[in-house]
Amino acid sequence: MTFKLLDHESVPHHEIIGEEEIAGLLKRFSIEKEQFPKIRIDDPIVLEIGAGIGDVIKITRKSQTAEEAYYYRLVIDAIA
Repeated sequence: MTFKLLDHESVPHHEIIGEEEIAGLLKRFSIEKEQFPKIRIDDPIVLEIGAGIGDVIKITRKSQTAEEAYYYRLVIDAIA
């Protein structure tokens, strides 16, 4: 039996987003892709969803005030 992190109720939903959504975020926040907060390629959740270096992950957390809150992380190399 294999345990999946995303099946645990305390782990928020993680998904890899596409280039179109990334471009919209970069424009909306007037930032460069490298300015996103980082997450390492060897993070267990990154491994589980199959993300690669340079991918952007959208994390959807439950919020008491906004129902859902979105956070973004840029996948970087483990030695960076």
